[in-house]
Amino acid sequence: MLNIVLVEPEIPQNTGNIARTCAATRSRLHLVKPLGFDISEKAVRRAGLDYWSMVDLRVYEGLDHFFAVNPNPDLWLATTKAPRDYTRARFQDGCWLMFGKETAGLPRELRLRYYDRCLRIPMRPDARSLNLANSVAILTYEALRQQGFPSLSGTGEMAGEEPEL
Repeated sequence: MLNIVLVEPEIPQNTGNIARTCAATRSRLHLVKPLGFDISEKAVRRAGLDYWSMVDLRVYEGLDHFFAVNPNPDLWLATTKAPRDYTRARFQDGCWLMFGKETAGLPRELRLRYYDRCLRIPMRPDARSLNLANSVAILTYEALRQQGFPSLSGTGEMAGEEPEL
């Protein structure tokens, strides 16, 4: 199972989109507080997140709590400041992909601690960053591709239907 970690996410729509990606891919979603929004049952119902029940969600009080509960994770950090792009990583089953908050990214101390595990998504030099939900989707599907898309459907409803020419 792939683990997606959002550190102090601020924008509820991004987290909603990421939760949907996690539901579709059977990835576990980890949220590290503080959160910029409410994830109570009432708030989720009001937002119409009909897939929320499919999300394997874990919530932590902060980074210290996250690392206390998950010591020594096979952790990869997504940051625009990384020295290498994500295509050079070899993602293993059970790995953790960590993303920072929309306005500031991941803390510098954490990036330095995991320097060799920092990855970036290539983009033009004058672009600040991609949307958080898009970044999560890119890395999630790359990690799953490397693992052969475990437990995910390999065909669509058109499989076996040949068009008449």
